[in-house]
Amino acid sequence: MAKNKHKRFAENETFKHLFQPSAQEMYEGDFHLKGKWNSDFFKNNNPITLEVGCGKGEYTTALAMQNPNKNYIGIDIKGPRLWTGSKIVQEKGLKNVAFIRNKVEFLTSFFKKGEISEIWITFPDPQRKKLKKRLTSARFLKIYSEILTNGGAINLKTDSVLMYEFTKRIIELNNLETIFSTNDLYSLGLDNELTQIQTYYEKKFLEQNMKITYIKFLAGNKTDFENPEHESKLSE
Repeated sequence: MAKNKHKRFAENETFKHLFQPSAQEMYEGDFHLKGKWNSDFFKNNNPITLEVGCGKGEYTTALAMQNPNKNYIGIDIKGPRLWTGSKIVQEKGLKNVAFIRNKVEFLTSFFKKGEISEIWITFPDPQRKKLKKRLTSARFLKIYSEILTNGGAINLKTDSVLMYEFTKRIIELNNLETIFSTNDLYSLGLDNELTQIQTYYEKKFLEQNMKITYIKFLAGNKTDFENPEHESKLSE
């Protein structure tokens, strides 16, 4: 296992579509492609969708294959995970995908305001005891709002009722606009990217008859967000 991990780390260094700036580089200044992803990397003006905490990049690459007229970037801190998505990009010859190995907290160092048209969050860790680490908490919504276009949507797809209900609560608290919401996605009989694209874990959850929730909402033009006050009750 360790040998494979080291091999993947080494191969990651060869992928031109995988960017792995060091922490030192990030503290010293913005990433060199900030504001230039379309012109200098994708070489087109197509809208960019970002997947936060993309894991193995299954959703990022699947969306890219379904929508060749859009660009996709996945960010995750785990190098071995990103190897999987990077291999798919290489083998399929995808020109509309990039990956970043870094922390979500650094997103504003990678993208300027309005550079991202949409955000996906698929099956994140619900962080039961650490509300502020949830990827739809006030801390992260502020970051997303700083890089999204006006009207840019945030999508959350999860098996976690806690994460789903928390997100609904924070949307209500901050007077955000919900575009679509369901606590049982697969009961709706939809035949689109919401159901056609399934991650490894999503398939496992469905095999166990677990419900998949989904919510799509807008962060609007807000620059400041609040978390629900009663954190302990929401974390039970």
